[in-house]
Amino acid sequence: MFPIRDAVPLGTGLTRFRVQAPLVARAWRPGQFVIVRLCEGGERIPLTVVEAFGDGSVTLIVQAVGKTTRHLCSLAAGEAILDVLGPLGHPTPIERYGRVACVAGGVGAAELLPIARALAGADNSLHTIVGARRADLLILERELAGCSATLTVATEDGSRGRRGLVTGPLHDLLGTAEGLDAVYAVGPLPMMRAVAEATRPLGVRTYVSLNPIMLDGTGMCGGCRVTVAGHLRFACVDGPEFDAHEVDFEELMRRNRAYTAQERHADERWRAGGAPGA
Repeated sequence: MFPIRDAVPLGTGLTRFRVQAPLVARAWRPGQFVIVRLCEGGERIPLTVVEAFGDGSVTLIVQAVGKTTRHLCSLAAGEAILDVLGPLGHPTPIERYGRVACVAGGVGAAELLPIARALAGADNSLHTIVGARRADLLILERELAGCSATLTVATEDGSRGRRGLVTGPLHDLLGTAEGLDAVYAVGPLPMMRAVAEATRPLGVRTYVSLNPIMLDGTGMCGGCRVTVAGHLRFACVDGPEFDAHEVDFEELMRRNRAYTAQERHADERWRAGGAPGA
């Protein structure tokens, strides 16, 4: 069991957990994730580790969007998670590129934060764009601003910052005389695809972090397979980050919709008071 030391609401349906997981905390590097299972018979879900601490705890940020994440967000400090497996995946490739844009959509800001801090620590000039559908879904603005030369906020409804999508400010950065040397994007698949198409004509190296359907996190189940540069890859062991210009986003989005009906049924059962593992 992995005790929950703290559970703090960040916004609508968003909770920051601090969980005691000493082995994960000791080995984790920015970009890596864990597989969490709340109870026997429960679903296994991947969650990015946002931060690790010397006391053996790690930070996880969770958005309640389905049965398992709603169950997790209902837990409080003093309760526990059955399994926290990790760290999994490859750490983010961090280099001194020069002028770098970090682009986050929604809860993707949680995964982007440790990457942004690592890039800033490698002496890059960091320009961060954070977007969400509306203001109450924005997270970690202050933390990201603390490691960025500039921070731009965009909301689709205009309730905070610039109205529109994150690709608007990204095009502005790409169009400056200095341009960009690299881009890191984390968020919904349509957003990451749009970022890839914005940078492709300019040949700017662009990384995206993929979070497809994932079960065991070891490459055995094959649920997280993606096509990259025409070759089959597994996001859990070959990623989670890939060259954005080589990812087949259309195929990936189709695969991510494969279990929509089952996910909706499980969520409805949970809302109706069904067993947590059902």
